[in-house]
Amino acid sequence: MRTYPLDIDPGQVVRWIIQEHRVAPSRFRIVAQCASAVRDIPARRELRLGDEEREDLSEVDTIATLEIAPAHAKEGWLLTVEIEDEAGPRLSEKGPLVEGEGQIDLGRFYDEFIRPERGIANVVAAVDDDAAEVRLNALVSSIEQDRHGPNRTAST
Repeated sequence: MRTYPLDIDPGQVVRWIIQEHRVAPSRFRIVAQCASAVRDIPARRELRLGDEEREDLSEVDTIATLEIAPAHAKEGWLLTVEIEDEAGPRLSEKGPLVEGEGQIDLGRFYDEFIRPERGIANVVAAVDDDAAEVRLNALVSSIEQDRHGPNRTAST
């Protein structure tokens, strides 16, 4: 597969796929995942934290990924929205930090990760061949123009 970044608003992609999923849930295969890692705050001069303060804090890194693929894999494309968020320091007394990876639903992906200043967001396309790229470009055009239902191109 050939991959390349797309210059499209990740929020628009997710809002569009939510609407499409309500109308025709079997048109796409959608998988949303979230992975978090907790690590100790490193000793940095600019933080001015002592050993005791650093023990009470942890950094939380989260990567949320939404993969959108056609229902029929033979169409040969994949659209991925990835959000990398470094939540920064967090007090350990605020409850247990969940570390690991798990699948989440589309609504939770949108609610938790599609918002300003949430993190670094990227949309990446992957295609098998030129024909798949044409199909994906038609889909991206539908997303950018917010076309749904009968107004959407038939080739996607």
